[in-house]
Amino acid sequence: MLTLNTGVTFSGPNQFTRGLVLIAPIGGSQVQLINYKGEVVHEWQVGNGFTNWCYLLPNGNLFINERCDNRKGVALTGSGLMREYDWDGNLLWEHLDPYQHHDARKLPQGGAAYLAFTELTPSEAAQVKGGVPHSESPGGLYGEAVRVVDENGALVWEWDLAQLDNDKFPLHANANRWSRGHTNTVCPLDDGTYLISCKVLNLIFIVDPKTDKIIWYKQDVIMSGQHDAQQLENGNILVFANGVYSSDLHFSQVLEIDPATKEIAWAYKAKDNPQGFFSPHIGGAQRLASGNTLICEGAKGCLFEVTPEGDIVWEYVCPQMVDVPGFGEINWLFRALHYLEDSQEIQGRVKA
Repeated sequence: MLTLNTGVTFSGPNQFTRGLVLIAPIGGSQVQLINYKGEVVHEWQVGNGFTNWCYLLPNGNLFINERCDNRKGVALTGSGLMREYDWDGNLLWEHLDPYQHHDARKLPQGGAAYLAFTELTPSEAAQVKGGVPHSESPGGLYGEAVRVVDENGALVWEWDLAQLDNDKFPLHANANRWSRGHTNTVCPLDDGTYLISCKVLNLIFIVDPKTDKIIWYKQDVIMSGQHDAQQLENGNILVFANGVYSSDLHFSQVLEIDPATKEIAWAYKAKDNPQGFFSPHIGGAQRLASGNTLICEGAKGCLFEVTPEGDIVWEYVCPQMVDVPGFGEINWLFRALHYLEDSQEIQGRVKA
Protein backbone atom coordinates (compact mmCIF):
# COMPACT_ATOMS: atom_id res chain seq x y z
CA MET A 1 0.00 0.00 0.00
CA LEU A 2 1.04 3.61 -0.51
CA THR A 3 1.21 5.95 2.47
CA LEU A 4 -1.03 8.79 1.36
CA ASN A 5 -1.47 10.78 4.56
CA THR A 6 1.48 12.14 6.53
CA GLY A 7 1.95 14.69 9.29
CA VAL A 8 -0.69 14.83 12.03
CA THR A 9 -3.47 12.47 11.01
CA PHE A 10 -5.48 12.59 14.24
CA SER A 11 -5.61 14.88 17.25
CA GLY A 12 -7.99 14.65 20.18
CA PRO A 13 -8.17 18.16 21.71
CA ASN A 14 -7.22 18.35 25.41
CA GLN A 15 -6.46 14.62 25.49
CA PHE A 16 -2.85 14.42 24.32
CA THR A 17 0.19 15.45 26.33
CA ARG A 18 1.29 18.85 25.09
CA GLY A 19 5.00 18.99 24.32
CA LEU A 20 7.62 18.31 21.68
CA VAL A 21 8.78 15.09 20.03
CA LEU A 22 12.33 14.33 18.84
CA ILE A 23 12.57 12.29 15.63
CA ALA A 24 15.42 11.21 13.34
CA PRO A 25 14.30 9.45 10.13
CA ILE A 26 16.44 6.39 9.44
CA GLY A 27 19.05 6.92 6.76
CA GLY A 28 18.68 10.68 6.86
CA SER A 29 20.89 13.50 8.08
CA GLN A 30 18.34 15.54 10.02
CA VAL A 31 17.13 15.41 13.61
CA GLN A 32 13.94 17.34 14.23
CA LEU A 33 11.89 18.56 17.17
CA ILE A 34 8.24 18.70 16.17
CA ASN A 35 5.24 20.00 18.05
CA TYR A 36 1.85 18.32 18.24
CA LYS A 37 0.75 20.20 15.13
CA GLY A 38 3.50 18.40 13.26
CA GLU A 39 5.52 21.58 12.80
CA VAL A 40 9.33 21.48 12.95
CA VAL A 41 10.42 23.89 15.71
CA HIS A 42 14.12 23.02 15.78
CA GLU A 43 16.51 20.99 13.64
CA TRP A 44 20.05 19.59 13.70
CA GLN A 45 22.10 18.60 10.64
CA VAL A 46 24.02 15.44 11.48
CA GLY A 47 25.84 12.60 9.74
CA ASN A 48 23.85 9.84 8.08
CA GLY A 49 22.81 6.88 10.15
CA PHE A 50 20.67 3.78 9.88
CA THR A 51 19.28 3.56 13.38
CA ASN A 52 20.16 7.23 14.02
CA TRP A 53 19.15 6.75 17.65
CA CYS A 54 19.32 10.06 19.50
CA TYR A 55 18.04 11.88 22.55
CA LEU A 56 18.51 15.15 24.42
CA LEU A 57 20.82 15.38 27.41
CA PRO A 58 19.68 17.33 30.50
CA ASN A 59 21.61 20.40 29.28
CA GLY A 60 19.79 20.37 25.94
CA ASN A 61 22.66 18.87 23.95
CA LEU A 62 21.90 16.19 21.37
CA PHE A 63 23.49 12.73 21.72
CA ILE A 64 23.31 10.52 18.64
CA ASN A 65 24.90 7.51 16.99
CA GLU A 66 25.79 7.94 13.32
CA ARG A 67 27.33 5.73 10.66
CA CYS A 68 31.10 5.74 10.37
CA ASP A 69 32.94 4.97 7.15
CA ASN A 70 34.60 1.73 8.26
CA ARG A 71 31.80 -0.13 10.04
CA LYS A 72 32.57 -3.66 11.21
CA GLY A 73 30.24 -6.46 12.19
CA VAL A 74 26.75 -6.78 10.73
CA ALA A 75 26.76 -4.11 8.01
CA LEU A 76 23.00 -3.43 8.06
CA THR A 77 22.75 -2.56 11.74
CA GLY A 78 26.13 -0.95 12.40
CA SER A 79 26.67 2.68 13.33
CA GLY A 80 30.11 3.16 14.86
CA LEU A 81 30.18 6.86 15.66
CA MET A 82 28.75 8.41 18.83
CA ARG A 83 28.52 12.19 18.97
CA GLU A 84 27.31 15.03 21.18
CA TYR A 85 26.15 18.30 19.61
CA ASP A 86 25.09 21.50 21.33
CA TRP A 87 21.74 23.16 20.65
CA ASP A 88 23.22 25.08 17.71
CA GLY A 89 24.70 21.98 16.09
CA ASN A 90 28.33 22.41 17.14
CA LEU A 91 30.16 19.12 17.67
CA LEU A 92 31.34 18.82 21.30
CA TRP A 93 32.37 15.17 21.74
CA GLU A 94 32.67 11.98 19.76
CA HIS A 95 33.81 8.41 20.18
CA LEU A 96 34.54 6.07 17.29
CA ASP A 97 34.13 2.31 17.61
CA PRO A 98 33.49 0.67 14.22
CA TYR A 99 31.79 -2.25 15.98
CA GLN A 100 29.14 -0.11 17.75
CA HIS A 101 25.53 -0.76 16.76
CA HIS A 102 21.92 0.13 17.63
CA ASP A 103 22.15 1.87 20.99
CA ALA A 104 24.47 4.17 22.94
CA ARG A 105 24.00 6.37 26.02
CA LYS A 106 26.09 9.31 27.21
CA LEU A 107 26.90 8.83 30.90
CA PRO A 108 26.60 11.56 33.56
CA GLN A 109 30.21 11.01 34.64
CA GLY A 110 31.40 11.36 31.04
CA GLY A 111 31.97 8.80 28.34
CA ALA A 112 29.31 6.44 27.04
CA ALA A 113 27.78 2.98 27.33
CA TYR A 114 27.01 1.22 24.08
CA LEU A 115 26.49 -2.07 22.25
CA ALA A 116 29.23 -3.53 20.05
CA PHE A 117 29.84 -6.50 17.82
CA THR A 118 32.82 -8.77 18.51
CA GLU A 119 34.70 -11.22 16.30
CA LEU A 120 34.09 -14.94 16.79
CA THR A 121 36.15 -17.85 15.58
CA PRO A 122 34.27 -20.47 13.52
CA SER A 123 34.30 -22.84 16.49
CA GLU A 124 32.90 -20.15 18.82
CA ALA A 125 30.16 -19.30 16.32
CA ALA A 126 29.24 -22.98 15.97
CA GLN A 127 28.55 -23.18 19.71
CA VAL A 128 25.70 -20.63 19.38
CA LYS A 129 22.55 -22.69 19.01
CA GLY A 130 19.33 -21.97 17.17
CA GLY A 131 18.38 -19.65 14.36
CA VAL A 132 17.77 -20.36 10.70
CA PRO A 133 20.55 -22.61 9.36
CA HIS A 134 23.00 -20.94 6.97
CA SER A 135 21.50 -17.47 7.56
CA GLU A 136 24.74 -15.86 8.76
CA SER A 137 25.73 -12.42 7.50
CA PRO A 138 28.58 -12.25 4.92
CA GLY A 139 31.09 -11.98 7.77
CA GLY A 140 29.63 -14.95 9.61
CA LEU A 141 28.03 -14.91 13.04
CA TYR A 142 29.33 -12.12 15.29
CA GLY A 143 29.57 -11.98 19.04
CA GLU A 144 28.33 -8.99 21.02
CA ALA A 145 29.36 -7.00 24.06
CA VAL A 146 28.27 -4.11 26.24
CA ARG A 147 31.04 -1.52 26.48
CA VAL A 148 31.60 1.52 28.68
CA VAL A 149 34.24 4.12 27.81
CA ASP A 150 35.33 7.23 29.69
CA GLU A 151 35.34 10.79 28.36
CA ASN A 152 38.68 10.15 26.63
CA GLY A 153 37.42 6.98 24.95
CA ALA A 154 39.34 4.54 27.15
CA LEU A 155 37.54 1.25 27.85
CA VAL A 156 36.53 0.96 31.51
CA TRP A 157 34.14 -2.03 31.41
CA GLU A 158 33.03 -4.71 28.97
CA TRP A 159 30.51 -7.50 29.33
CA ASP A 160 30.54 -10.15 26.63
CA LEU A 161 27.39 -12.02 25.60
CA ALA A 162 29.58 -15.13 25.41
CA GLN A 163 28.68 -15.43 29.11
CA LEU A 164 25.14 -16.41 28.10
CA ASP A 165 24.45 -20.12 28.32
CA ASN A 166 24.05 -21.47 24.76
CA ASP A 167 21.63 -24.18 25.92
CA LYS A 168 19.49 -21.85 28.02
CA PHE A 169 19.48 -18.93 25.58
CA PRO A 170 19.44 -20.23 21.99
CA LEU A 171 18.48 -18.02 19.07
CA HIS A 172 14.79 -18.19 18.16
CA ALA A 173 14.14 -20.80 15.47
CA ASN A 174 12.98 -18.10 13.01
CA ALA A 175 15.83 -15.68 13.75
CA ASN A 176 18.75 -15.10 11.45
CA ARG A 177 22.20 -16.06 12.69
CA TRP A 178 23.75 -12.62 12.29
CA SER A 179 24.89 -12.14 15.89
CA ARG A 180 24.71 -13.65 19.37
CA GLY A 181 21.69 -11.73 20.55
CA HIS A 182 20.88 -8.90 18.12
CA THR A 183 20.98 -6.58 21.12
CA ASN A 184 19.15 -3.31 20.57
CA THR A 185 18.97 -1.63 23.98
CA VAL A 186 21.49 -0.71 26.65
CA CYS A 187 19.67 1.28 29.34
CA PRO A 188 21.68 2.53 32.35
CA LEU A 189 19.69 2.21 35.58
CA ASP A 190 19.95 4.45 38.64
CA ASP A 191 21.73 1.79 40.71
CA GLY A 192 24.57 1.47 38.20
CA THR A 193 23.31 -1.69 36.52
CA TYR A 194 22.33 -2.01 32.84
CA LEU A 195 19.08 -3.24 31.29
CA ILE A 196 19.76 -5.06 28.01
CA SER A 197 17.37 -6.24 25.27
CA CYS A 198 18.26 -9.13 22.93
CA LYS A 199 15.85 -9.34 20.01
CA VAL A 200 16.58 -12.84 18.68
CA LEU A 201 16.54 -14.35 22.20
CA ASN A 202 13.22 -12.78 23.27
CA LEU A 203 15.26 -11.81 26.31
CA ILE A 204 15.66 -8.77 28.52
CA PHE A 205 18.08 -8.85 31.44
CA ILE A 206 19.90 -6.69 33.98
CA VAL A 207 23.66 -7.07 34.42
CA ASP A 208 25.64 -5.68 37.34
CA PRO A 209 29.10 -4.28 36.37
CA LYS A 210 30.34 -4.81 39.93
CA THR A 211 29.97 -8.57 39.70
CA ASP A 212 29.55 -9.16 35.93
CA LYS A 213 26.50 -11.24 36.85
CA ILE A 214 22.97 -11.22 35.46
CA ILE A 215 20.81 -10.28 38.43
CA TRP A 216 17.41 -10.42 36.70
CA TYR A 217 16.02 -11.62 33.40
CA LYS A 218 12.80 -12.37 31.57
CA GLN A 219 12.65 -14.54 28.48
CA ASP A 220 9.25 -14.85 26.86
CA VAL A 221 8.11 -15.32 23.28
CA ILE A 222 5.31 -12.81 23.97
CA MET A 223 7.97 -10.08 23.61
CA SER A 224 8.72 -11.59 20.23
CA GLY A 225 11.75 -9.65 18.99
CA GLN A 226 11.34 -6.75 21.42
CA HIS A 227 12.99 -3.30 21.42
CA ASP A 228 13.44 -0.29 23.71
CA ALA A 229 13.40 -1.87 27.17
CA GLN A 230 13.41 0.78 29.92
CA GLN A 231 12.62 1.13 33.60
CA LEU A 232 9.70 3.31 34.64
CA GLU A 233 9.53 5.49 37.75
CA ASN A 234 7.39 2.83 39.47
CA GLY A 235 10.16 0.25 38.94
CA ASN A 236 8.33 -1.66 36.21
CA ILE A 237 9.88 -2.29 32.80
CA LEU A 238 8.31 -0.96 29.61
CA VAL A 239 9.11 -2.75 26.36
CA PHE A 240 8.02 -2.56 22.73
CA ALA A 241 7.02 -6.14 21.87
CA ASN A 242 7.37 -6.33 18.10
CA GLY A 243 5.52 -9.60 17.54
CA VAL A 244 7.80 -10.81 14.77
CA TYR A 245 8.25 -14.30 16.25
CA SER A 246 4.61 -14.90 17.16
CA SER A 247 3.31 -18.41 16.58
CA ASP A 248 0.06 -17.15 15.02
CA LEU A 249 -0.96 -13.66 13.90
CA HIS A 250 1.89 -11.17 13.90
CA PHE A 251 1.12 -7.90 15.68
CA SER A 252 2.93 -5.56 18.03
CA GLN A 253 2.17 -4.68 21.65
CA VAL A 254 3.60 -2.43 24.33
CA LEU A 255 4.08 -4.28 27.61
CA GLU A 256 4.68 -3.04 31.14
CA ILE A 257 6.30 -5.81 33.16
CA ASP A 258 6.48 -6.08 36.95
CA PRO A 259 10.06 -7.27 37.57
CA ALA A 260 9.16 -8.76 40.95
CA THR A 261 6.62 -11.18 39.48
CA LYS A 262 7.63 -11.01 35.79
CA GLU A 263 3.94 -10.64 35.05
CA ILE A 264 2.41 -8.10 32.67
CA ALA A 265 1.03 -5.15 34.62
CA TRP A 266 -0.29 -3.24 31.58
CA ALA A 267 -0.44 -3.85 27.86
CA TYR A 268 -1.46 -2.01 24.73
CA LYS A 269 -2.44 -3.56 21.42
CA ALA A 270 -4.73 -2.27 18.68
CA LYS A 271 -8.35 -2.52 19.80
CA ASP A 272 -10.03 -3.24 16.49
CA ASN A 273 -7.52 -4.96 14.20
CA PRO A 274 -4.46 -6.39 16.00
CA GLN A 275 -2.41 -6.29 12.82
CA GLY A 276 -3.23 -2.62 12.42
CA PHE A 277 -0.38 -2.04 14.88
CA PHE A 278 2.72 -3.90 13.72
CA SER A 279 6.37 -2.96 13.42
CA PRO A 280 8.41 -6.13 12.88
CA HIS A 281 11.93 -4.78 13.33
CA ILE A 282 12.10 -1.39 15.08
CA GLY A 283 10.00 0.69 17.46
CA GLY A 284 9.71 2.05 20.96
CA ALA A 285 7.46 3.50 23.62
CA GLN A 286 7.64 6.13 26.35
CA ARG A 287 5.46 6.62 29.43
CA LEU A 288 4.57 10.32 29.62
CA ALA A 289 4.08 12.58 32.63
CA SER A 290 0.31 12.56 31.99
CA GLY A 291 0.17 8.77 32.32
CA ASN A 292 -0.37 8.38 28.59
CA THR A 293 2.11 6.42 26.47
CA LEU A 294 3.81 7.62 23.28
CA ILE A 295 4.36 4.74 20.86
CA CYS A 296 6.73 4.66 17.89
CA GLU A 297 5.48 2.19 15.26
CA GLY A 298 8.85 2.47 13.61
CA ALA A 299 8.46 0.48 10.39
CA LYS A 300 5.50 2.68 9.42
CA GLY A 301 7.09 5.94 10.57
CA CYS A 302 4.03 6.38 12.78
CA LEU A 303 3.89 7.96 16.23
CA PHE A 304 0.76 7.84 18.35
CA GLU A 305 -0.21 8.58 21.93
CA VAL A 306 -2.59 6.37 23.88
CA THR A 307 -4.38 6.73 27.21
CA PRO A 308 -4.03 4.09 29.96
CA GLU A 309 -7.29 2.66 28.59
CA GLY A 310 -5.73 2.23 25.15
CA ASP A 311 -7.53 5.04 23.31
CA ILE A 312 -5.51 6.86 20.65
CA VAL A 313 -5.52 10.62 21.25
CA TRP A 314 -2.89 11.76 18.72
CA GLU A 315 -1.25 10.30 15.62
CA TYR A 316 1.56 11.50 13.35
CA VAL A 317 3.10 9.89 10.28
CA CYS A 318 6.62 10.99 9.41
CA PRO A 319 6.58 12.83 6.05
CA GLN A 320 10.38 12.64 5.54
CA MET A 321 11.02 9.92 2.95
CA VAL A 322 14.67 8.84 2.68
CA ASP A 323 16.04 6.84 -0.25
CA VAL A 324 17.99 3.99 1.37
CA PRO A 325 19.77 1.45 -0.88
CA GLY A 326 18.08 -1.91 -0.68
CA PHE A 327 14.88 -0.47 0.83
CA GLY A 328 13.85 2.35 -1.48
CA GLU A 329 11.91 5.31 -0.08
CA ILE A 330 11.29 4.80 3.66
CA ASN A 331 10.12 6.96 6.56
CA TRP A 332 11.24 4.58 9.32
CA LEU A 333 11.81 5.83 12.85
CA PHE A 334 13.97 3.77 15.21
CA ARG A 335 12.56 5.55 18.27
CA ALA A 336 11.05 8.89 19.24
CA LEU A 337 11.04 10.84 22.51
CA HIS A 338 8.61 13.35 24.01
CA TYR A 339 9.77 16.39 26.00
CA LEU A 340 7.67 18.83 27.97
CA GLU A 341 8.16 22.47 27.01
CA ASP A 342 9.43 23.32 30.50
CA SER A 343 11.65 20.23 30.84
CA GLN A 344 15.34 20.68 31.63
CA GLU A 345 16.19 19.40 28.16
CA ILE A 346 14.14 22.09 26.42
CA GLN A 347 14.39 24.85 29.08
CA GLY A 348 12.02 27.13 27.18
CA ARG A 349 14.29 27.34 24.12
CA VAL A 350 11.32 26.67 21.81
CA LYS A 351 7.54 26.76 22.17
CA ALA A 352 5.28 23.76 21.81
